[in-house]
Amino acid sequence: MLEDLPANAGAAAAYSGLGFVLMVLGFVLVDVLTPGNLRHQIWVERNRNAALLVSANMLGVGIIVATAIWTSDGAIGQALVTSAVYGIIGLIAMALAFLLLEFATPGEFRGVVNEHELHPGVWVSAAVHIAVAAVVASALT
Repeated sequence: MLEDLPANAGAAAAYSGLGFVLMVLGFVLVDVLTPGNLRHQIWVERNRNAALLVSANMLGVGIIVATAIWTSDGAIGQALVTSAVYGIIGLIAMALAFLLLEFATPGEFRGVVNEHELHPGVWVSAAVHIAVAAVVASALT
């Protein structure tokens, strides 16, 4: 067991690094899709709508990466490639779902992210992010 520790620690570091990169891409994607500076909205203005939307995106990425690792049968190279490919597919699918949700709702949905009062539509969007991630993750099994 201890003899496997260096290899397992290296794998954990590689998976974490890839997950971190995908989460940064997810944050940037949400920032591009919504008006205003997302970092400022969350950490300075304490905007709960923005925080909820980004949190759902991060959870979605985590679900996809964790499932890719879980289904990789211990092959680190395969798990990293699978995580990257499915992670990017998941981010694209989450972005498309966000845009479709905006198309299906009255008014400009993106603007609700800037509202200071928690908006019910953001909960719906957050649920869509997680549901899309679950669908993408299930394609791994």
